[in-house]
Amino acid sequence: MRRLLLLLLLLLLLGGSLALLRPAAEPLCPEPCDCQQRQHLLCTNRGLRAVPKAPEPRGILTYSLGGNFIANISAFDFHRLGALQRLDLQYNRIRALPPRAFARLARLEELYLGNNLLAALAPGTLRPLAKLRILYVNANEISDLGAASFAGLGSLVKLRLDGNALASLGDATFAGLANLVYLHLEANRIRWLSRSAFSGLGKLRFLDLSGNRQNLLRHPDAFRPVRSLTTLLLSGNDLQHLAKGLFQHLPNLAKLSLSGNRLVWLAPEAFVGLGALKELRLEGNLLSQLPAALLHPLRSLEVLDLSHNSLVSLHPDAFAHLHKLRELSLQENALTTVPGDLFASSPALYRLELNGNSWSCDCRLRGLKRWLGSWHTQGRLLTVFVQCRKPLALAGKYLDYLEDSQLLPPPNGSCSEAAASPSPLPRGNISYSPGLVQERLSSLPSASTMQLVGSQKMLVPLPERGGGATNASPTISTSSLLLSTRPPPQPGGAWPRRAGKPHSVSSVSAVPPLVTDPCDFNKLFLYNLSVEAVSASAVSVHWGVRPHRSPRLLGPVRFRILFDRFGAAVKFQRFVYLPEWSEPMATLQELRPDTPYLVCVEGVIGGRVCPVAPRDHCAGLVTLPEEDAGAAAAVAGGARGPDQQLLTLVLLAVNALLLFLALAAWASRLVRKKVLGCRRRKAASPVHVRQMYSTRRPLRSMGTGVSMDFSGFQSHRPPRSTVCALNEADLIEFPCERFLDSAVGGGSSSARRGEDHLLQRFAD
Repeated sequence: MRRLLLLLLLLLLLGGSLALLRPAAEPLCPEPCDCQQRQHLLCTNRGLRAVPKAPEPRGILTYSLGGNFIANISAFDFHRLGALQRLDLQYNRIRALPPRAFARLARLEELYLGNNLLAALAPGTLRPLAKLRILYVNANEISDLGAASFAGLGSLVKLRLDGNALASLGDATFAGLANLVYLHLEANRIRWLSRSAFSGLGKLRFLDLSGNRQNLLRHPDAFRPVRSLTTLLLSGNDLQHLAKGLFQHLPNLAKLSLSGNRLVWLAPEAFVGLGALKELRLEGNLLSQLPAALLHPLRSLEVLDLSHNSLVSLHPDAFAHLHKLRELSLQENALTTVPGDLFASSPALYRLELNGNSWSCDCRLRGLKRWLGSWHTQGRLLTVFVQCRKPLALAGKYLDYLEDSQLLPPPNGSCSEAAASPSPLPRGNISYSPGLVQERLSSLPSASTMQLVGSQKMLVPLPERGGGATNASPTISTSSLLLSTRPPPQPGGAWPRRAGKPHSVSSVSAVPPLVTDPCDFNKLFLYNLSVEAVSASAVSVHWGVRPHRSPRLLGPVRFRILFDRFGAAVKFQRFVYLPEWSEPMATLQELRPDTPYLVCVEGVIGGRVCPVAPRDHCAGLVTLPEEDAGAAAAVAGGARGPDQQLLTLVLLAVNALLLFLALAAWASRLVRKKVLGCRRRKAASPVHVRQMYSTRRPLRSMGTGVSMDFSGFQSHRPPRSTVCALNEADLIEFPCERFLDSAVGGGSSSARRGEDHLLQRFAD
């Protein structure tokens, strides 16, 4: 059996040795590189100064050599890689390409040569790459391209030439690239484009010419060959004028960027032919005015950016034909006033940026104020900043917080439209008692929350958690408010204000001002909006209300909560009303998990709300993912029921204890079984004990009656007698065959039979 085991062990060792020796005959990766599935050779960032040799290159599909110090490549570095499909040589120090460097790479589809020191692409170098689809030659030092630079690359789809030193593009530079879709030429030094520079690019859809030095697009037909173009980027150049019909041959263009130039004049027909344009960026130029009909051809325009220019005025019909306009930016210009119906023809508009202008808040802005108010009441716009610069009495205030009576005629002119009448006040002057309201608010139940229930998105009060009677409607009746006998204030002087100190109470008048504007209520009384107990589908909203001591309120106040997802096309389509004088807290439910939300709170006075969203009383939040909702609910709701985590731990502990008891019982049974078996074996067979003796009493014979002194024995000395003497109290049997074998002279047969009889008796 031992020999068989040794033989098996030797066979296993021999097989392992053969397995270790087998790769020596197969191809190995170069020492500094890694191989993946014998098809991908990765030598990136290994400090190489030359291309390593692959021992068995027949099956290699990917060869990555980026991030090394390779300065030269030879014609034999890749001649054995006939199956190669992707070659990465980026971030090296290659200065030139040998004419036959890629002669054997007929199957190559991707070639990355970016961030090297190439000064030119020699004609014919890339000709063997008939299946090449992606070519990166960006961030090199190429200053000139010829018509034969890309000869033979009929399958090329994407070409990057950005970050080079190109100064011009001659005729038919890309003539052989019939399937090219993406062309990057940004961050060069291009000053001049030939009339036929893009000839042959019938399938081109993306063209980036930004970051160059063009000051004038001389040839209107330069873009005629690229009729399939959808994105054209000309930002960051030195363009000063746009001629007539420059883009008339681009019927499919969807995005045009002219930002960051020095444009001071645009021809009225500059954008003729761009009926499919959706995004136009003109920010960062020097435009002071726009021709009235400049934007009329752009009937599909959705995004228009005119920020950071020098616009001083806008024609009333400037945006008259932009019915699909969704985003418009006019910030950081020199606008002082705009026509009231300037944006009325764009029903899809939901984002409007007007901040950063020199607005003169006079009667000429009443039309804009009305339009903003109507738009906000429909929930179409979130926030529009129109901050007054003039007159000094209104400097720093926002147009949407002013009354129409405060928009006076300008000093050197008059208003063409009649002054809008102020909002009428309800009959009867209702004031409030601060102590009474404070007492009512303090008596409201502390745990009253509002819940968003059902598909109707209505708020209902939640019962208290104390277990007692539920307060279903924690509101204050309007009949409990004290009626004032003081006469109502004049509409034009409801609240005296001074420049530089908005909403300050006049120290001359002894009558506290009456707050009728919900915007004023939001500013004066609401503060510290916060969100708590965020879960996957619900959130608790809390806010504070300052004590109502100085100004008076017009009637009871309710709160409205507006909430919506970030990035929604139309802001705040969902809002809920809380009961009058309810506690400043609510719970929103039926939210989507792992979604960002914007929550705002505002006051409602006499059924009126502020026409702009309360930007100072908004908070953002992100609901938890569904997998985290259970843990969050367990942590937050420990007082509402048993702790699920603790219960789980207890169950696991009980299961572990039961398993331990079962194992202990099984082990005890096994040990008992072994002990009993050992005892039985001891009782059934003699125990061989050598060199052991007893000293309690002299041994005596149990069967022959012959007694003798037997104080001990030594194994090297034969005994004098062949009789095995045993003591009754020792219970130890000596192997008598040892003594029989060592007896002097062997003994007689009768003596042997006597001894056998003695052994038989002891065994019994």
